[in-house]
Amino acid sequence: MPVRFIKGAAMSEHIVVTDLNGVRTIRMARTDKKNAITFAMYEAMTKALRGGTADPAIRALVLTGSDDVFTAGNDLYDFLQAGDVQTSPAADFLYTLIATTKPVIAAVNGLAIGIGVTMLLHCDLVYAVSGASLQLPFINLALVPEAASSLLLPRLIGHQRAAELLMLGEPFSSETARDLGLVNAVFAAPELAAAVASRAESLVAKPAAALARTKALLRHPDQSVEARLTTEFAAFGHALRSDELKEAVAAFTQRRPPDFSKL
Repeated sequence: MPVRFIKGAAMSEHIVVTDLNGVRTIRMARTDKKNAITFAMYEAMTKALRGGTADPAIRALVLTGSDDVFTAGNDLYDFLQAGDVQTSPAADFLYTLIATTKPVIAAVNGLAIGIGVTMLLHCDLVYAVSGASLQLPFINLALVPEAASSLLLPRLIGHQRAAELLMLGEPFSSETARDLGLVNAVFAAPELAAAVASRAESLVAKPAAALARTKALLRHPDQSVEARLTTEFAAFGHALRSDELKEAVAAFTQRRPPDFSKL
């Protein structure tokens, strides 16, 4: 499948969206400002996420930066000019990212600050370049955590370690992020793109409906064990009646790889 460059009225010159082999890549490309995210960029990324989620040809989404920068965080000028941040394009982007039913991979190709770190908490897989610097500097700007990071980060890495990152606001490496569990794996710069492409290709080959249900189950960790059993049984029963299961069983009995691409 050839690369498709997605264009539209809400697209920003600093966001490049490409579709290739079932994967939509959303790339921040404002390198002169270290990919600081403007409201226009948020609008463009939101549109790309929604479009990719609605398009059955897209099976996985990748968020990444350009050159050696993921993003230096929010463009503070836009935020200082904003009225209600809760109804801003930044908030719209986060709500859209959270609601996206398809798997989202973050390819952290370099410096990641502020939202460049907190958005990773809403991605399903995160891969980073070796030696990248990450930082949650909200306290240094007399701000507070955003993107639900005050809830999700302690849940992921524990209260004390989350407090250290959020209350001291000091930089930490991609290797530290991996050790904390915020990043799946770290790769040398020349290997990152290929590694992410390989993971995305694997996701594209999976049964899309089952993948979406698995993501939904993973994204709601607060149920009791009993309630989760009920939710899983309902999802499992639905899966047992699906065309995806029929293809998986047929492929197993015929000793061939399953093909979920048309389901």
